[in-house]
Amino acid sequence: QVHLVESGGGLVQAGGSLRLSCTASGGTLDYYAVGWFRQAPGKEREEVSCISILDGATRYADSVKGRFTISGDNAKNTVYLQMDALTPEDTAVYYCAADGVPVCTALAGPDYSYWGQGTQVTVSS
Repeated sequence: QVHLVESGGGLVQAGGSLRLSCTASGGTLDYYAVGWFRQAPGKEREEVSCISILDGATRYADSVKGRFTISGDNAKNTVYLQMDALTPEDTAVYYCAADGVPVCTALAGPDYSYWGQGTQVTVSS
C-alpha cells in the first residue's frame, strides 16, 4: 500500500512560484506513474501533469504548459511540481496520485490507485 503526502502549498501573489512535493512511503515509485491533479471550488478535478518515473516521460495540461514542471527524485521517492508564473486561476487544492501502470499517458484520473490528501494553493491578484 503506497501512502502519498503532498506538501509545499500556500499563499502566493500572482506571478510568484511554489514547489509542491509528493512523497511516497510503503513502496517505491520507481515503476509508477505519478500525476498531479487540482480541484478548484465548484469545478471538476483536472489533471495538471503526470510523469512516468521509469522513463521520465511527462504530460502537461495546456493551461500550465511552459509554467509548470514535473520531476522525480528516485532517491527521495518524491515527485515535484514546480509552478511558476502563477495566476489566480491556479488557485485550487492540488493532489498527487500514483499507479502501478508505469506509463502515465495511459492513465486518467479515475485510473490512479493511490491519492494524497491534497495541499491548498492560493494565488492572490
